[in-house]
Amino acid sequence: MNTTFRNSLAALASLPLAMSVALAAEPPASVTPGTPEGTYIQGGGSSLAGKAGADMYQSVDPDAPPMTKAEFDQGRQIYFDRCAGCHGVLRKGATGKPLLPKDMQAIGTESLKVFVHYGTPGGMPGFGTANEMTEQQVDIMARYIQQTPPTPPEWGMKEMRESWKLLVPVDKRPKKQMNKLDLPNLFSVTLRDSGEVALIDGDSKKIVTVLKTGFAVHISRMSKSGRYLYTTGRDGLINLIDLWMETPQTVATIRTGSDARSIDTSKFKGYDDKLAIAGTYWPPAYVLMDGFTLEPLKVMSTRGYTYDEQEYHAEPRVASIVSSHIKPEFVVNVKETGKVLLVDYSDLKNLKTTEIEAERFLHDGGWDSSKRYFMVAANMRDTVSVVDTKEGKLAANVKVGSKPHPGRGANWNDVKYGPVWATGHLGDDTVAVIGTDPAKHKANAWKVVRTLKNHGSGSLFIKTHPKSSNLWVDAALSPEDEIQQSVSVFDLKNLDKPAQVINLAKLAGISQGRVAHPEYNRAGDEVWFSVWGPKDGESAIVVMDDKTRKLKAVIKDKRLVTPTGKFNVYNTQHDVY
Repeated sequence: MNTTFRNSLAALASLPLAMSVALAAEPPASVTPGTPEGTYIQGGGSSLAGKAGADMYQSVDPDAPPMTKAEFDQGRQIYFDRCAGCHGVLRKGATGKPLLPKDMQAIGTESLKVFVHYGTPGGMPGFGTANEMTEQQVDIMARYIQQTPPTPPEWGMKEMRESWKLLVPVDKRPKKQMNKLDLPNLFSVTLRDSGEVALIDGDSKKIVTVLKTGFAVHISRMSKSGRYLYTTGRDGLINLIDLWMETPQTVATIRTGSDARSIDTSKFKGYDDKLAIAGTYWPPAYVLMDGFTLEPLKVMSTRGYTYDEQEYHAEPRVASIVSSHIKPEFVVNVKETGKVLLVDYSDLKNLKTTEIEAERFLHDGGWDSSKRYFMVAANMRDTVSVVDTKEGKLAANVKVGSKPHPGRGANWNDVKYGPVWATGHLGDDTVAVIGTDPAKHKANAWKVVRTLKNHGSGSLFIKTHPKSSNLWVDAALSPEDEIQQSVSVFDLKNLDKPAQVINLAKLAGISQGRVAHPEYNRAGDEVWFSVWGPKDGESAIVVMDDKTRKLKAVIKDKRLVTPTGKFNVYNTQHDVY
């Protein structure tokens, strides 16, 4: 065993359990260039935070290792870009462990350099082995996290309005679709490291256009009508894209904060396209906007008390947001306090919000097949919370595997248990299948009725389609190359049969790349995957025939820089998964 690595383990073992990090006995022999948990899920914090014009202070803690102001500023920027999403702007922890200065000082610079360079099997990327940081930057980060965390500037209505740009007024936009694209089968593909999205025609598999967006777009969401596409970057920049234009283009932008993850639009009948909502990590808040222009209308802070211990938390970040199909409500998930907010948008002046105590560290999730129940992963509590949006209350907390991360999850009608929803896990190699029909299958409701075995741990996304008999599961965060490059495919009609494992990176002819994020086309007969290569290397989109499980197409283009999430217009518009 590497001596430095052994000493690092010993130093870490001496800390309280809450500060422990799961590490392998040996440093990883090789890590495919790419960025695991910190950026795949929620990392790549805020590029804005270091560029907002505020001269954030340099720590003078006498117990911290010395840093020049230039080193401190560089460390601050790297932390916001790569680490804040998991560990928090104030380093209190969530998906990642807390990084409190005194605890980091107890570990020491040399041991911290090992962690930053090699990462951990628990999900932290090896920034050195993945060529994401130079040796000098690794050293800076090891010293930086021993300093007192600087607090980024606040970002309120004044700053939002100053950032808001209406590039094409509503009356200057087309009255009808001006292109010949089959919009329901268009895909919005995140190009993470270039700060762009590619719009790809699902029929021809050709790139229609590449649009500049915020840094590392986390999600793309569709308006109720299917005309407008909304993206939000991890730097808080939102783009509103009009798909009716001859070549789709951005018609409005706004910054809602310096770190963000979520956006959606009003879907209840009578409110089509009228409102948009975005959630921010910093400042911790959500923002209601005009759906056609992105004009900010109302800002609501989520700072407050945790639901369980009733302790004040200064950074309760807004994770996922979904829009109800049965009420004029947005479902807002507040990570650190463990609360789900049902925000009634029918009267913004007299805003009514139902606050539901669910579980702490809420992250991502999706609707069950009835679109009444919202299933959201509380990943650090190994729990899926079930919210009954019709009754406005918690239906259940379901214990699952280690660190559930479903994306939006997957719905199907199980041959034995009726309607179910499933999630994969970051921390183990299982898929938890939960019964979702308390009306006709009460005995199975809100219970794990099946546990499937994935080909490895580190799953980020899972997907099926109402017209499919397959369930596709990735393992993009596995530290092993073969596993992270492959997917498991389960036969939904015979779930007692082991999954078929397919190496999609090899099918694409790419030696370095993580395979992530299955997404179906509108017809449900193709499933698309990202082969996420290094930012200075080759990436691709792999299209599989869902029925035969055979390769159908490989999309390669120099413009496809680190593709990650892919969102089919129709499926996103109608929450089909």
